[in-house]
Amino acid sequence: MARLDTFDLRILALLQQDASQPLAEIAAAVGLSPTPCWRRIQKLEEAGHIRRRVALLDRTKLKAGVTVFIAVKTARHTMEWLERFHAAVHDLPEIVDFYRMSGDIDYLLKAYVSDISAYDALYKKLISRIELSDVTSMFAMEELKSTTAIPLGFAAEEP
Repeated sequence: MARLDTFDLRILALLQQDASQPLAEIAAAVGLSPTPCWRRIQKLEEAGHIRRRVALLDRTKLKAGVTVFIAVKTARHTMEWLERFHAAVHDLPEIVDFYRMSGDIDYLLKAYVSDISAYDALYKKLISRIELSDVTSMFAMEELKSTTAIPLGFAAEEP
């Protein structure tokens, strides 16, 4: 897909706010008629700018309101170990984010659980699947900001 223009960025911004908006509303908001707007959305999807459309659920109402950050240090730094670690984490639905880090921590995981005992069960599942050198868990006391929106200003900048 060619460079994103102002219409594309406005469409993406609206879809990030609410992907269930009717096409006619999106088109009117960005100043296009529905057909060209629909074509742009299709091109954005085909180019991979839109990966998927999902519903954002209320974790508290679904009894997964405790956020845990799990910092992992390892003495193992081989591709084989990383692949095993990735496989161990992949099948644990409580772990929602998984990052390889620079600095003192090798990996950072984010998990949603119902309470401390649910985290303890998750921890035991994790360590039964892979050997870890050092694990530090941090429980979020309060969520001050959480968003799924990607900042679009970088896409508008000239290369």
